[in-house]
Amino acid sequence: MSDNPASREPELLTITEAAELLRAPVATLRYWRHLGTGPRSFRLGRRVLYRADDLHSWIDAQRRRAGTVRP
Repeated sequence: MSDNPASREPELLTITEAAELLRAPVATLRYWRHLGTGPRSFRLGRRVLYRADDLHSWIDAQRRRAGTVRP
């Protein structure tokens, strides 16, 4: 049984794609990156990229921090 690659989310997302996933302005992601408080990101050449797994982990951590996750 193979996964359909067209239906999967890309592993690496641009800052614009990450902002869409988080439903936040690109400027907010840039500010979080500056402060070091946002999701993990890295530079590849001149581009800032985000791993999809890191974004989802960061979202889960924010939910736990806010106390909205029930055991």
